Parts: sequence; structure tokens; C-alpha cells
Amino acid sequence: METVETPEPLTPAGDAESYLLATRTWLEEAVIGLNLCPFARAVYVRDQVRLVVSSAIDEVALMADLEAELNRLREIPAERIDTTVLIHPHVLRSFEEYTAFLVIADGILAGMRLRGVIQIASFHPDYVFAGTEANDVTNCTNRSPYPILHLLREESLERAIASHPDTARIYEANRATMRRLGHTGWQALRKSGSSARDPTDPPAIDNG
Repeated sequence: METVETPEPLTPAGDAESYLLATRTWLEEAVIGLNLCPFARAVYVRDQVRLVVSSAIDEVALMADLEAELNRLREIPAERIDTTVLIHPHVLRSFEEYTAFLVIADGILAGMRLRGVIQIASFHPDYVFAGTEANDVTNCTNRSPYPILHLLREESLERAIASHPDTARIYEANRATMRRLGHTGWQALRKSGSSARDPTDPPAIDNG
């Protein structure tokens, strides 16, 4: 897996390695370990996931970093980087600010003529789905250690969806997984992150 601390044109990061470690552990323990995203394991074990830390402290700098990563995906073949996880721990810490920025991010996609080519999935430590309460455990399916913009190639996503027997069940299966785990189980999982599982191991919970 390609992990990056302070590449150009990103601004120099502080302790980037700690942000990378926490995010990598979350991917292995939660996203892959709980099978929250059935498509994640394949690209992860093939080292096609780029993890990169932005040290932006304002939205203008984050916009520049986002554009740089979108350009990188446009220029580099999927065989090398299929998807990018842009971690921005110093900006958009408020979920309300984060959701507002997603509108800006969509505008950047449009301006770069990348709508229909790349989409942005959203993850945040305080993520709340529309229509749910903040303390609803099912929100944890999209709760990451730090705010993240996940850049996905539409073509790769379409192939993954086509190969899945029933994508419509993923959302409900994930909600059921979180309800079985509960807040206590989720916190215990997060605290155990210092010993990340081998992503080739079977999921900790079978969603059926």
C-alpha cells in the first residue's frame, strides 16, 4: 500500500506517521475487519490504496491538496493507485464544516471535468447520517479517526458493484453489524488498534 507523509505539492505535515498509522489501523480493523466495505480488501492487499496526509489548516489549502490528489489519480493508472484516502486532521474538524466543504469538493470535481470519473466518499470522526441521532451506533460505519476525503474511481467502483451478489444489502448489513457490536464493542475495537489484523484474514464478523 502506498503511504505518503509529505509529498509535493502538499504542505509539510507534522507527525504524519501517527495519522497514517491510526488510519491504516482503522481500515484494517473496521473497514476490512468488519467487512463494512466488501470492495476494500482487494485493492488494499494489492497495494493500490494511497494514504496521504494533508497538513492544511484552512479550506483553501485543503482545496489545493484535493486538486493535487485528483490530478494524481487522473495521471496515474489504476493498477498503481486505484483509490486515494486523503486525511486532513487539522481542518474541517466540525462535521457541519465538513459537510459544507463536500459541496465545494463536488464543485472542484465539476471544474476539473471529473464528475462521472471520480467520486468522493465521506468519513469523519463525528459522522451522522441524515435522519439519525448523533449517538446512533450505526453512524460508526462512517466514523474515521480523522476527517477523510476518499477518492474513488467510478470505473473501478462499477466493476466491484457488478461483481457483488447484492450491493443493496451492504448498507443494512453494516447497520446490523454495528448494532451487534454496540458502542462498547466499537470502542474496544478502536482501542485494540495498536495490533492491526492481517487484512488477508477473514472478517471478524460475518455480515452474511
